[in-house]
Amino acid sequence: MFAFQPRKMDARPFYLFFSVGSSVCFTLTFAVSLVYTVQTLGLTPIQLVLAGTVLELSIFLCEIPTGVIADVYSRRLSIVIGYFLIGAGFLMLVLIPSFTGVILFNVLWGIGHTFTSGATEAWITDEVGENNVGALFMRSSRLGNLFGIAATIIAIILGSIMIVLPMLLSALGFLAIAVAMVIYMPETGFHPTPAEERSTFGQMGHTLANGFRLVKVRPTLIAILGIGLFFGLYSEGFDRLGGAHLLTSFTLPDFGGLQPVVYMGILGLVGSFITAMATRVMEKRLDMSKSRALARASFGLSALLVGCLFGFALAGNFWVAVLIDWGIGVCRTLLGPITSTWTNQHIDSSVRATVISMTSQVDAFGQIVGGPPVGYVGERFGVRVALMAAGLILSPVLYLYARVIRADNRADAAAVPVVAEG
Repeated sequence: MFAFQPRKMDARPFYLFFSVGSSVCFTLTFAVSLVYTVQTLGLTPIQLVLAGTVLELSIFLCEIPTGVIADVYSRRLSIVIGYFLIGAGFLMLVLIPSFTGVILFNVLWGIGHTFTSGATEAWITDEVGENNVGALFMRSSRLGNLFGIAATIIAIILGSIMIVLPMLLSALGFLAIAVAMVIYMPETGFHPTPAEERSTFGQMGHTLANGFRLVKVRPTLIAILGIGLFFGLYSEGFDRLGGAHLLTSFTLPDFGGLQPVVYMGILGLVGSFITAMATRVMEKRLDMSKSRALARASFGLSALLVGCLFGFALAGNFWVAVLIDWGIGVCRTLLGPITSTWTNQHIDSSVRATVISMTSQVDAFGQIVGGPPVGYVGERFGVRVALMAAGLILSPVLYLYARVIRADNRADAAAVPVVAEG
């Protein structure tokens, strides 16, 4: 029987292609989605948060099963399915301009995300090795921000003509990436479960059990899961209300009668440039192969993020709020590749996608639990109070990071040989 064989490319450039390409697609949509959902569709704060909760519920329900599939069958196959679903979800946002369309968009995006999360990091780590993947993650993040600047400009131009155009281009872009994966994506470092062992769910259950067992015996992984939980608890409220804060809590300064979509797009453009420069500095100064350095960097960035969240909520001036919002974007962007690398360094290859999916599921659970209460606070007491609540919710991660760092320091001290006097 004929089987289509893709023309394999080297994993490094292909990873950069689709990771940067997906960043561009996300930027095209999210550069205009705030204005689209808040002003065009007129969604309320609680509707915005509920839409995000639907996204996270989809992730929560599907994350571990799809991670196990990636570890048992094929990480490449899992990623391809994910990108097709994400593209279909983004199409829903364009084709059904209503709260219902936003819900369908979040459901498909959430399910598609579960097929890619864990599988993507596991795939590229196996292809290039644990010692090389950190630098690749950071480079991907930097290039994604740089290309995101061009994507923001395109979104501003198209969005000023018709606000759904950049979202349509984004959806088609995800589908094109999925097709390219079918043709060109390699998978040489992964060894799937033999076909004769896939007749039941036994192997999948075995892989899942091994993933849970690994988490139990490695305290750092437990801390990582706890950190993921608190990031999830805070992030849903901020993601849905942060942009709305700029639109509803302040009067936009008048610059030649710019449309809100152009105004917010320009602010996003500047923020992307600042983030790209910050990523380049971190890329040059941080040794991504050293776990202790990653933990300390994560602690520092998280502390700065907590402070920025409170500052953003309390800012009384529009431009002060914008500056702090850019700082929040820098912290969150830098934490992404650092946390991914740090997590990968503590996971065995055979269960890598499953355990990474566990961290994503914990994050999703946090967003499901934390999002609606923060949305209610925003509806009842105002967006500023909700954003302060989000900052307070995130603050326990500082204790967890400090605990990991102290454990590492104690381990180093215990490893130092005692030199006898005399």
